[in-house]
Amino acid sequence: MKKTLSSPPADPATDAPDAKAQRAVQSVEVGGRLLLTLAGHPTAMTLKDLAAGAGLPAARAHPYLVSFGKLGLIEQDLGTGRYALGPAALQLGLTCLHQLDPIKVAVPVAERLAASTDQSVIIALWGNMGPTVVRMIEARQPLHVNMRAGTVMSVLGTATGRAFAAALPRKMLEEALAGPMGQFSPADLRGAQHLEQELRTASQEVQAHGVTRALGRPVPSVNAFGAAAFDHEGHVALVITALGHADHFDADWDSPMAVAVRQAAADISRRLGFAIV
Repeated sequence: MKKTLSSPPADPATDAPDAKAQRAVQSVEVGGRLLLTLAGHPTAMTLKDLAAGAGLPAARAHPYLVSFGKLGLIEQDLGTGRYALGPAALQLGLTCLHQLDPIKVAVPVAERLAASTDQSVIIALWGNMGPTVVRMIEARQPLHVNMRAGTVMSVLGTATGRAFAAALPRKMLEEALAGPMGQFSPADLRGAQHLEQELRTASQEVQAHGVTRALGRPVPSVNAFGAAAFDHEGHVALVITALGHADHFDADWDSPMAVAVRQAAADISRRLGFAIV
């Protein structure tokens, strides 16, 4: 009698078309929780605390740690028995940071912000002339403003510029605000006293609300919120700004618009490796 091999019973959790396309390895996810727990802790951890942080019994966590140790992803202090991330984890992190492109990271976040708020969104970098637009995502009802990639924004007269001003070193700001003869440009300020006041106000806005705001400036009837995103070293990487016509743009400090811009900047910062406390 010929023996036939029967197929294993179907597993609805893994045999569905979508599940097959996104098949995962559970043991990798379990081990990954241990690495993520270590990454989120400022100091070395005991096996008990590490396992608890990953939601695992200590006996189950230990074999993973042995394997990660062989790969150099973790290290154990033989004196204390505590675990910390190892040299291979450091190399992975450094390689990831070198591969990061802040604009590439920010564009999907900016597109989601524009879609969810139905407002225009710009991404700006700090260039040789100051805040420079590198990407603009138009709302369904585009604003009629003279702004495109390459546009240099006022440092003190726009939400974008003020977000940079609240975070950048003073020397960089003075270089951008100074004219070709070393005199401050009257388009941006009228004397050092005005500069101090504007910088102080921008810093206070960020400290209190996490965003800077522009009401009807530099374009009448157009409001904006801006927020800076930071890289892994805590340096300003870019500023993301939402702007729209005052009739359809809630400019209250506690408005959903302000919250959305603040969260978008925090999301970009997180993706760039910045540890938000």
